[in-house]
Amino acid sequence: MVHHLDDVRAMERALELARSCADSGDVPVGAVIVIDGDIVAEAGNQREADQDPTGHAELVALRSAAAQRGSWRLDGATMYVTLEPCAMCAGALVNARIARLVIGAMDEKAGAVGSRYNLSADPRLNHTYDVSVGVLGDESATLLREFFAQRR
Repeated sequence: MVHHLDDVRAMERALELARSCADSGDVPVGAVIVIDGDIVAEAGNQREADQDPTGHAELVALRSAAAQRGSWRLDGATMYVTLEPCAMCAGALVNARIARLVIGAMDEKAGAVGSRYNLSADPRLNHTYDVSVGVLGDESATLLREFFAQRR
């Protein structure tokens, strides 16, 4: 599978963010939003750090990007995330009108972009977005496995 160098570089940044949020006990997931080749927002999970049930990396990054843009519409944006988004986050990506999602590792248990559900391509919703899977997927999966192994 061939990936754009830009995809790999953006996912490397998402992995750095994922590693950094594990220190606060948050599941190591990182998200980066790119528009026109520039990172406009980035975040790691903050659910534990902020005691916020919506503190997933994707939502924190979406809020930041929308605030910077002065618009909730993020058309033309690509999100890079180390783990397949849950239903809450996949739905938020529909609502933000993003153009593309790049996923590191799939989440067979709770993923909503192909694993359990596929909200990115549901014709019943008012927007769909393109999805690429497996950019630095092994690195993302290993990071999560190690995190959960340490907590058992």
